[in-house]
Amino acid sequence: MNTILIILAVLVIFAYFFRKEIKEKVLPDEEKNYTIDDKFNSEKISRQKEIDQLLSKMGENGIDDLSEKDRKRLDELSKK
Repeated sequence: MNTILIILAVLVIFAYFFRKEIKEKVLPDEEKNYTIDDKFNSEKISRQKEIDQLLSKMGENGIDDLSEKDRKRLDELSKK
């Protein structure tokens, strides 16, 4: 019984120290960019989503609905 507890404790300690590597093997990160084109396209999509979110925030009242921070961010994104 003591041997089983010791083995179990060692396995728990092992899993704790290598949890990141184990997680990457079991659940790989889905957003890996394999090529330069993939990276460019994913950045473009994320910029477009952020622009869409800011534009929808403007709503019917126009640019007056945006805070100063949101206006600056929208201006940055539109220049890229």
